Amino acid sequence: MHKKLIFFFALATLAIPAIAQVETQTVQTNSNAFEETKVLYRNEATGGLIVHSHGFGFNYRRGKHVTGYKKRIFEMELVNYRHPKEIKVVNPAYDNAKGYYYGKLNSLFILRPGIGFQKVVYTKPDRNGVEIRFVYFVGVSLGLAKPIYLEILKETPINSQYELVTERYNPDEHFVDNIYGRSPYIRGFGEMKIHPGAYGKVGFSFEYGALDDDVKCLETGVIVDGYPKVIPLMANQHNQQVLVSLYLHFAYGRKWF
Repeated sequence: MHKKLIFFFALATLAIPAIAQVETQTVQTNSNAFEETKVLYRNEATGGLIVHSHGFGFNYRRGKHVTGYKKRIFEMELVNYRHPKEIKVVNPAYDNAKGYYYGKLNSLFILRPGIGFQKVVYTKPDRNGVEIRFVYFVGVSLGLAKPIYLEILKETPINSQYELVTERYNPDEHFVDNIYGRSPYIRGFGEMKIHPGAYGKVGFSFEYGALDDDVKCLETGVIVDGYPKVIPLMANQHNQQVLVSLYLHFAYGRKWF
């Protein structure tokens, strides 16, 4: 009888540390699982710079989660657009002549209010990782065309003397020999014409913010703007109704509940 009691006592003594170790490991595992649980921030707002193959501009977005992996986003974007044939020149006959773009009829700005969605393709493995998202947008494309004004050399009654006159560029009257240079940039804003159209955008976003409520991302893709009529940007050059651009978008912002 005594031998049996001694045997069970020894067995219990050996088993207690093993049980305690198992219990400790179980608690530790549950603790780690709790720490890795991510909080879903439903709202997001970002602002940033967009650089595209024909200019640059600024973008603002306001997003909200539809599901855990899908987000609806409203955006507002303003960019300038340069014709591929724009070449800056200077009148060589004058030392202080101002540079201008010969043949340029209008400066174009594009305002894009739109709506789109963002879907997570690859989630962040950790805080220092990168989350990859697929994005697409559609919306209104408002082409704002500002006419170009130049400083023109006009002959005076006095021999070999000219005066400078600011005039709207006319390819039938203004040439390289009588254009002195560009006029102040603000000239022409009051005569701006609106060309309504539509746009579509598709790309991939790479979010690398270190904090859960912090947004830092780089986005790249393609933007297509289409208009019912050709916007006259350059004289004696081909102007298109459909404008295609590659873009890079650098965005910063915050998330909240």
